[in-house]
Amino acid sequence: MVDSWERARHILREAGLDPGGLAHLTPLTGGTYNTVEELRLTDGTRYVLKIPPAAATPGMRHERRLLVSEAEFYRAAGDAGVPAPRLVSAGEDFLLMTACPGDTWDGTLTDTEHTALRTELGRHVARLHGVRGPGFGYPSGALGPLAADWRTAFTAMFDAVLDDARRYRPRLPRPVDAVARTAASAYGALDEVTEPCLVHFDLWRGNILVDRSDGRARIGGLLDGERMFWGDPLADFVSLALLGDIRTDEAFLAGYREAGGRARFDTAARLRLALYRAYLYLIMLTETVPREAGEEQERWVRATVAPELVAALDDLADGDS
Repeated sequence: MVDSWERARHILREAGLDPGGLAHLTPLTGGTYNTVEELRLTDGTRYVLKIPPAAATPGMRHERRLLVSEAEFYRAAGDAGVPAPRLVSAGEDFLLMTACPGDTWDGTLTDTEHTALRTELGRHVARLHGVRGPGFGYPSGALGPLAADWRTAFTAMFDAVLDDARRYRPRLPRPVDAVARTAASAYGALDEVTEPCLVHFDLWRGNILVDRSDGRARIGGLLDGERMFWGDPLADFVSLALLGDIRTDEAFLAGYREAGGRARFDTAARLRLALYRAYLYLIMLTETVPREAGEEQERWVRATVAPELVAALDDLADGDS
């Protein structure tokens, strides 16, 4: 078994930092896949070290080489001027980044703070969506090379999750083949997407830090970019309104449009949004098996996420009219 302190000192040394300055190592909880640790040096500097699970650990097909995608996200976010960790060093089996200020977005905000933060978040996400990629799909190469068009990339992404569902056999509200047929009926709407944009795809509140260091609540950092891909900006609206509807988030949309983001919800856009909802909720249901989710988590997923998958599939079947 690898000693965490020994591993951390080795990575600090490889990054050109003094390994003897490591004063504290604290495991960070909340994630379900990678091992995450906070490293605090004697001068007070804080870093975050992320280690992937062993290669033999069960997982979803798109989860291979996740840290490659995360490193890509942090580089792009830095170029876009969006608050996020700064990449310090990366390898096949680790990612070392700076720590961002703040605490996880929780329910302690006032209504005024919440509105201001959602507007600020909208501006940041619009800046992310202004970053263009070299092709469509996961930069990790987990599902193969980047594609020249979005339909090719996204159908491969959806097919990979369908294959995972057939392999792991989670409890789904509808048969896997029925999910596949319903999704395929709307794939034509994907052809409207012609530019590969940066999509985080995991921007729920747990991955957003709120910083109050100057007395005013502001966004301290957008974290965990490991699920990022190059694709349709509309896909980010699913996790940004997890289990909800982004169209009701007036503060976010105001900030998004103010910073140049395009948020139209015509018929084709609603179909694509339903596809992305189905994709994310199918992932959330399927991953409970390789993650070995506990009984309480499984009950929550069946009661909360399964109906959202059904709603997305119904929207697809109805043409989201």
